[in-house]
Amino acid sequence: MSRFLEETGANPGRSGHRLSIEAARIVYAAREAVAELFGAPDPLRVVFGLNVTDGLNLALHGLLRPGDHVITSSMEHNSVMRPLRALEKQGVQVTCAPCASDGTLDPAEIESAIRPNTRLIALNHASNVCGTILPIRQAGLIARRHNLLLLVDAAQTAGVLPIQMEQDEIDLLAFTGHKSLYGPMGTGGLVIGPRVDPVELHPIRQGGTGSRSEREFQPEFLPDCYESGTPNAVGLAGLLAALEWQKTIGLENIRQQEEENCAYLLEGLVNISRVMVSGPHNASAQTATVAFNITGMEPSAVGLQLDEEYDILCRVGLHCAPAAHHTLGTFPAGSVRFSLGAFNTLVDVEKAIHAVQQLAKDVA
Repeated sequence: MSRFLEETGANPGRSGHRLSIEAARIVYAAREAVAELFGAPDPLRVVFGLNVTDGLNLALHGLLRPGDHVITSSMEHNSVMRPLRALEKQGVQVTCAPCASDGTLDPAEIESAIRPNTRLIALNHASNVCGTILPIRQAGLIARRHNLLLLVDAAQTAGVLPIQMEQDEIDLLAFTGHKSLYGPMGTGGLVIGPRVDPVELHPIRQGGTGSRSEREFQPEFLPDCYESGTPNAVGLAGLLAALEWQKTIGLENIRQQEEENCAYLLEGLVNISRVMVSGPHNASAQTATVAFNITGMEPSAVGLQLDEEYDILCRVGLHCAPAAHHTLGTFPAGSVRFSLGAFNTLVDVEKAIHAVQQLAKDVA
């Protein structure tokens, strides 16, 4: 990112000079890297935006019309739920397929919710609260059988779990750069599969694209029709570097390390008296995101003490996912969330377990 600012620093697609061309090359290389990661055949169908929320809003507001029906789950983040609730007021019908108390979803719940006017299934790949992995592949097969589209929120799994859009029958994939892709904040977007007709997916903003500037109407070709305004080119340079780094490490190696650390953390936490762990309690059935509560302590108090006394940083509360906490039985207080990543070690996990043991002991 520093190199981009120092040596390039131009607006991609807005000029014909060499620095603008170099900036456009970097942005396109990032597009190719994202397409390769997700098994998308056409890099021009990788639409960059602000983040995964931006991508989800494009998919939901751009695709759904009054009278359409969409199926989602009871474990969704507000990045899905809030656009859907807004669309409900405009005449879109929404069904939340109920998940079990550990966050798991029976694919039969999706199929049983299908109506004649169902157009879309929208699911997160894994819960941002407790890490539970949802049956995306099965949902894709259901979507194909009923000629529906599948939108996947991959905020929690991009860079951790293998995702192949064609094999997994995913039509729309929203992603963010700042989580397990290890890129900067303010990067992400939407990958559009070949079954989605751009004519049916309306842009949610219009403006300058650097293309067809003689016309006062939005371009109709990808990706320009969805990418109005100056892009976050320096952020995309950072995302490209992160994806190249991740490719050298290997997604399978990152997942193996996170799964081992997660299993160790789960084993340690579930054996502490007064500690209640949410989710499936199975490292292979979840991401390395672990949510828990200490009986007798508010999550906010736990988080504060972990920060000030043990130098452990975590997130507490409802995690922008009230529906998930209703499902898990942790609403309205929420929970404490540990999020392990590629740079965490077993030593970190041991320190976290010890800290929670001490806090639970002090309450008792």
